[in-house]
Amino acid sequence: MKKYLFFILLTPLYASAQDTPISAFLIKWENSKNYLLEIAEAMPEEFYDYKPSERQMSFEEQLLHIQSNMNWLGSTYFKQKKVSKKTEYFTKETLIVYLRESFKAIEEVVKNIPDEALKEQVEFFAGKKSKLQILNLLQDHVTHHRGQLVVYLNLKNIKPPRYSGW
Repeated sequence: MKKYLFFILLTPLYASAQDTPISAFLIKWENSKNYLLEIAEAMPEEFYDYKPSERQMSFEEQLLHIQSNMNWLGSTYFKQKKVSKKTEYFTKETLIVYLRESFKAIEEVVKNIPDEALKEQVEFFAGKKSKLQILNLLQDHVTHHRGQLVVYLNLKNIKPPRYSGW
């Protein structure tokens, strides 16, 4: 009985935290950030140049690609200030700092968008998209490449962090 009462009391709080597309995105975005940073931390720096095959990006290149895509989508479609890279050489530590900054920049710009603005149509290379679709793309792109990074960890016999979806 106690556990049901606890669930009943928490359900409205959790539901209200995700009652708009933006609030739902921000909760998921935070979890996504934390999970990606755990993955980045799990790989030893000496393996950041690891790539399973010649056709694939290295572990570091995957992380840089994720970060660049966040910056491009955020600055192009949401007026986010770009997170600039101050160097071409990255240590594990500096790359993680840039990733954290890019996630934070998206969070800051998205939390100030009125829900109605998500219906706005924008030009995209794949045709007109709503800003809500661009938000979904942001999350989907991180998930896509993060999944590849989990494989890289496994191929190096490194146990990936426990998945945290929602």
